[in-house]
Amino acid sequence: MPGLSFTLPHWLYWVGLIAFPIVAMVLSRRPRPERPRYSTLLGYTILVTGGIIGLHRFYLKSLLGLIYIPIFVFVLYANGQEQDARSTLSDFANQMRVAESTIAREEPRIAEARANMAGLEAALAEAEEGSFAERSAERRLERAQEAITRGEERVAESRTVVAEIGPKRDAAAQIRQSWSNMAGYALYAILALLAIDAVMLPFMVRRANARLHDEGPSEAELALQAVEEEEGPKHDREYAENWIDRLSLFCGEFVSYWAVIAVLVYYYEVIARYVFNSPTNWAHEAMYLMFGMQYLIAGSYAMLTESHVRVDVFYAPLSRPRKAWADLVTSIFFFIFAGTLLVTSYIFAMDAIAVPSGNSLVSDWARGEITLWQMFADFSTAQWTDPSIRWGEISFNEWEVPLWPMKWVMVIGGLLLVLQGVSKVGKDIRAIRQGA
Repeated sequence: MPGLSFTLPHWLYWVGLIAFPIVAMVLSRRPRPERPRYSTLLGYTILVTGGIIGLHRFYLKSLLGLIYIPIFVFVLYANGQEQDARSTLSDFANQMRVAESTIAREEPRIAEARANMAGLEAALAEAEEGSFAERSAERRLERAQEAITRGEERVAESRTVVAEIGPKRDAAAQIRQSWSNMAGYALYAILALLAIDAVMLPFMVRRANARLHDEGPSEAELALQAVEEEEGPKHDREYAENWIDRLSLFCGEFVSYWAVIAVLVYYYEVIARYVFNSPTNWAHEAMYLMFGMQYLIAGSYAMLTESHVRVDVFYAPLSRPRKAWADLVTSIFFFIFAGTLLVTSYIFAMDAIAVPSGNSLVSDWARGEITLWQMFADFSTAQWTDPSIRWGEISFNEWEVPLWPMKWVMVIGGLLLVLQGVSKVGKDIRAIRQGA
């Protein structure tokens, strides 16, 4: 079975976090067609990401996508059997390794003891009867004989193990290889089908759109249209009253598309782990850090759109001015939290850059070794391109992704939260003045 050895480069991680939401935001603002249609671009996207189980055909409502599922299930089953055979092979290999090392260790010892037997026997014969030298020679001769006997027993047992386990190890290796080959052949069959579908996809999309035109909207689509017409469109931009609100809305929408990245990455991790037997050392940490940044950046958006948890049993019945008074009073605790978050995040971020192992100009400045103006004067592209330059704190696993950018995102999240709090206070004061 072929394996995967891909490790996500750090630069691609950051480019993906920045570029993907921008592209998604541009695409989401395109005008919607009067009637839904199948997209060739989306079809190819699904073929690349989920084609291994036929999702691109299900997207086009083609039942031929069912062909992929049993082949994919067989790949998973064959990989499971291959893993079991690998465990069995590892056990047999360990037993063989112990037995062979025992033979390699004991045979020289036995040969050396036998070579020394003549000298020990001669020393015993030459020793005076009843003397200390005779008793000492007897003990040395007995130890040599015992060493030969124990060594021969260990060698005999090890040879028995080699004779019994050797064929089992070879059989386990053959079983493992056969399951690996079968899983590989099944995977190649899926890849061949995907190649055929990649060529046919534009024709499949045109045929599906023609069928969609002939059939007309489905009952589910008509019901969804009726609900939308009844409730009316709801847009987040209705919350925006100033530039702070618009900034919070933009940041909230930007990081919301990171959830799609998580779906793609975890899908890759599952396929790499269970299909190719190549689990990654970066997927979990990359998404763990991404969701932490998303949580912090989206805080101001949640505050603007009132998506956070609140005890509405007391708050909801109040009039707008009284709600504003309640918000003003509780804002004291909010600014204590938001201000503490901002200050501590800044301390964490500076500490992450100023780690002793950081040798960049920015790290030198953060440690107070150079001035800010000296850092700007000496800064060059080598600070980004030289692989020997390390900016700051990195993770402790094999991926070694820099952690200081995530901690600076904490600062940005705290700043956005404070700004949104200022905007909320301004709205509450205006609501109290206007009454209603």
